[in-house]
Amino acid sequence: MIPVGTLFAAPEISLAGRVDEVIVTATRTAEPLRDFVGSVSLIGDDAVSLVGSTHHVEIINRAAGAMIQRNNGQESLTAIRSPVLSGPGSCGVFLFLENSIPIRPTGFCNVNEMFEINTEQARSIEVLRGPAGVAYGSGAMHGAINIIQAAPDQLPALGLALETGPDDYYRGKLALSHHGATAYGGTLVATHDGGWRDDSGLKEQKLNLELQRQLSQGTFALRLAATNLNQDTAGFIQGENAYRNKRLARSNPNPEAYRDAYAARLSAEYRRSLNDRLQLSVQPYLRHSRMEFLQHFLVGKPLEENGQDSIGILTALDILAFGNTRILAGMDLEWADGFLKETQAGPATDGAPAANAIRPAGKHYDYRVQSTVAALFTQFEQPFAANWKLTGGARAEYVYYDYDNRMLAGNTRDDGTRCEPADCLFNRPADRSDDFTNVTSKLGLAYSISDRHTVYLAYTRGYRAPDTNELYRLQRQQSIADLDAEHISNIEIGARGGFSSLRYALSLFSMEKDHVIFRDSNAFNVSNGRTDHEGIEYELSWLPADILSLSLAGTYAKHRYANDIVEGSEIIIAGRDMDTAPRHINSTHLSWRPLDRVRAELEWQSIGRYYVDASNAREYSGHDLLNLRLRWDVNSSWGATLRVNNLTDRAYADRADFAFGSYRYFPGRDRTVFLEMGYRSP
Repeated sequence: MIPVGTLFAAPEISLAGRVDEVIVTATRTAEPLRDFVGSVSLIGDDAVSLVGSTHHVEIINRAAGAMIQRNNGQESLTAIRSPVLSGPGSCGVFLFLENSIPIRPTGFCNVNEMFEINTEQARSIEVLRGPAGVAYGSGAMHGAINIIQAAPDQLPALGLALETGPDDYYRGKLALSHHGATAYGGTLVATHDGGWRDDSGLKEQKLNLELQRQLSQGTFALRLAATNLNQDTAGFIQGENAYRNKRLARSNPNPEAYRDAYAARLSAEYRRSLNDRLQLSVQPYLRHSRMEFLQHFLVGKPLEENGQDSIGILTALDILAFGNTRILAGMDLEWADGFLKETQAGPATDGAPAANAIRPAGKHYDYRVQSTVAALFTQFEQPFAANWKLTGGARAEYVYYDYDNRMLAGNTRDDGTRCEPADCLFNRPADRSDDFTNVTSKLGLAYSISDRHTVYLAYTRGYRAPDTNELYRLQRQQSIADLDAEHISNIEIGARGGFSSLRYALSLFSMEKDHVIFRDSNAFNVSNGRTDHEGIEYELSWLPADILSLSLAGTYAKHRYANDIVEGSEIIIAGRDMDTAPRHINSTHLSWRPLDRVRAELEWQSIGRYYVDASNAREYSGHDLLNLRLRWDVNSSWGATLRVNNLTDRAYADRADFAFGSYRYFPGRDRTVFLEMGYRSP
């Protein structure tokens, strides 16, 4: 097998060694997947290369328990062991990392932030299910996605690829590296997409550079990641089952909508062994991001501008103590400065007269927030008896926000006058500060039946501090949002292992979430919601013959409200399913290698039906999709890949929703064919 590439790795059909794969997301240090007490999926370079995703949904949804919904362009909404969540702060329950460092500061998440990471050329992708609060603090309540980029020694000296597809789709990839005592390398992907819907094209570039050097007493790495996106956005189409109309599916009710965003992250990693039982890890980082987009989904279509600058450091001491006790302890620090502005160009005319009247032209919000985060954590592993291991940990974290309102406080127009006949919708709190102190924990027990089979029982807790949007971007009469941090507790039992031709991973989980933040019928942000989440997840890989393999991944889960809530015009009853929470999510991959240099993969993805409103009165019927991929390695340097998405040309919805009295859909794309040609130096 050609090592990762980013460019044209030739995927192997093999299970050998899969149970010995190494993960880093769960504990922030390398750990064999076999020994991990919890649920995690590892998507390797072979899948990344073969799938060649045009959107991260195409690769990440191979993991059990994950369902990322594609909106338009590079936008998305995430579900990991959860319903698909949307709205302010919903992104804060998931943690997105690159090389084990969060890509956004605490309190400044964005539901679409995954487009800031180069998933197209990743070395591997780890999808962690369940809370990871001990390792990372605020966020990662339902799960985390860690994109591991290729190191210089995992890249070719030169790799090139060109890809084309319908609707003026063109993509180029580049990989370069130099090996030696000081090694360096980088990857670049540039995409032009004319857009399959009207007025919905995009241009996007992603760059990753890394320098590594072996020092006399350790290793040092310096990494740069940068992304740029210029996107014309297509909005929802409306009407029950509108996605089934091909002409309507290609239309764009919001040709004026756009999103421009860029981000840069600089990080370093220094590791050294202080002695044979003590290792130090230090990871400082700098982050910068800016975004502006037209909120075409709101009455008045205001323009939002936001940005964050942050600096931080992650530290850890890996200690082997008392014989065979392993302890990981450290301190994390972060400081961030973020801003948000919302401006409406002119009077609102696209809503009802009463709705237009309370949405004035001019500025709605203009504020800055400086945040400080400090945390101490410890984790331990204690083997005992024969084949038993006890694991645990705790983290204490302090989050502080200093909010500075740059406008008149209250819900007036930006010049201080009132909206008539009612007060203006947008309410700006006066300057204030907020802080949150929380402790998270985990405890696990594992038993190794043999070298290749492990069963475990785990209890974990997670939390997230309220997002700055939830605290300071208020509406109506709520001048102060008195919010608690959300908390989640998770208990699960699982097993993983492998035989000569079969690899498996199973987990049964039950989670309870408290102080869930939502917007009530008065448009107040409140935090007295409760939800329950329970289900089973599975991953199976079977190799019946050297040229044939079959893998399956999926979940059956119930995500339900645990208390009665009045949410807008909806009355939520405890025990009802949460909206956009299909109980069944499954994927199957059949891989066949008829010739030594030829491989074919047929992928089946199945999304079960789900409710599109919290009252469970309306639903989307779900869908099944087939995707085909064909790979031909002409020789050791040249290769070609043909990808056919939605092979049967099924009409479906990437996202189904019901709001403002109407069904709304982001329609799924019809059958598409992409061809990629590539070269990598031998």
